Amino acid sequence: MTFFIVMFILLMQFLWKYIDDLVGKGLELDVIIELLVYASAGLVPMALPLSTLLASLMTLGNLGENNELLAMKSAGISLPRIMLPLIVVTILISAGGFFFSNNVLPYTNLKMSTLLWDVKQQRPDLSIKVGVFNNDIEGYSIKISNRDPQTNLMENVIIYDHRSKEGNLVVTVADSGYMHLTKDEKFMVVTLYTGYSYEEMLENRADRRAGSRKFPSRRNKFDEQVILIELEGFGLERSNEDLFKSSFHALNLQQLGRTQDSLANEIDNRLKVAKDALVKHTIFQNPFSLTRDSAALVTYRLNADSILTSLPEKQQHGIVERALSSARAAKNSVSSTAMELDSRSKHMVRHTIEWHRKFALPFACFVFFFIGAPLGAIIRKGGLGMPVVVSVLFFVVYYVISLTGEKFARELLWDPNVGMWLSSFILLPLGAFLSYKATADSVIMNSDFYIQAFKKLSAFYGKVKSSLKRK
Repeated sequence: MTFFIVMFILLMQFLWKYIDDLVGKGLELDVIIELLVYASAGLVPMALPLSTLLASLMTLGNLGENNELLAMKSAGISLPRIMLPLIVVTILISAGGFFFSNNVLPYTNLKMSTLLWDVKQQRPDLSIKVGVFNNDIEGYSIKISNRDPQTNLMENVIIYDHRSKEGNLVVTVADSGYMHLTKDEKFMVVTLYTGYSYEEMLENRADRRAGSRKFPSRRNKFDEQVILIELEGFGLERSNEDLFKSSFHALNLQQLGRTQDSLANEIDNRLKVAKDALVKHTIFQNPFSLTRDSAALVTYRLNADSILTSLPEKQQHGIVERALSSARAAKNSVSSTAMELDSRSKHMVRHTIEWHRKFALPFACFVFFFIGAPLGAIIRKGGLGMPVVVSVLFFVVYYVISLTGEKFARELLWDPNVGMWLSSFILLPLGAFLSYKATADSVIMNSDFYIQAFKKLSAFYGKVKSSLKRK
């Protein structure tokens, strides 16, 4: 039950995030259902640990609230023995989460990426944003300065016609206008009011080569103009999934391992080539420098400064200029190589992060169980009240630490092994501590304990204060 509640909340978040790409697209019902199914599969890695935490907390909380946990303990059954069946269930859930993450999730991510890309490419008429040139319609570039959300009236419309592929030869400017599709959705009708169109007449190639161009043009002023734009190919066309199958989101453990090895070899080879080129062409331009025996005894040291000063001043300037040029070339080569290697390393790290993520999901379920179950036994509150608040609090802490570690790993500031497992290993000692306290019947989460302690402290403070007054 908690799993489907969490999935519903996360799915609503997904819809809110992509609402601009989905509304007004004229999508069929089966396409929407297919998109939501793939999106739901992608949300499982986030929903499963949270639902495990909430379910375990509610289960033990209900037992404690109804005194059933107390009855079992009074019968001689310890808390670890009570939790043993739930531990078995959690292990099965973790195993299922690993199987899902390694076998199902890559497939659904591939389908999701392809379908979401296809949806974004459909019906460009409603994707024209204010103040931004839109180039979704082939051959046209459209910009508007404002749009009335109620009447859909556009203001300050600019349309560039690039169908001739000769530049901005045809430009249309209007004060306002409307835009709508025909019933068959094959054409977009643009109705413009109070504007003008400028068209530059294309001269023949002979005149353009001769240099005697006259740049003929035509300017038309209008009160109302209707432009019919063909929308061929803007229906929902399924893209080839091969375009997205190399993404790290669509790979399983074996594929990720092979890809990491290939990327690591590419980085090593590129680094070796860069080093050899730098040494051979920049640092040591002497053709005998690499073949000289480094262990040979040095009998004479050449003073480069004395050679430079012995040359004419003009040659000295030339040598210095060549040295500066060589140094700048070496610096540019090192900088470009460093940027390229940094980009390749970040790309390889994304695959390493995804590899660790497939193990982090089931392990997080296990950690959250050992936080939720003993916490429920301590709080002794069931239902969707206090457990939800506590679960969300712990999950937010886990999620923030996970995002921080993953971001540092992506930026090559941390090792991916540290970044992806940081949150789990921080919360694991907390789970062990709560399990120990729950087994020992601790009252650390009982509000009555703190209320009584505060009352005792207040009474003690009052006695001390009264005794000081008597003195």
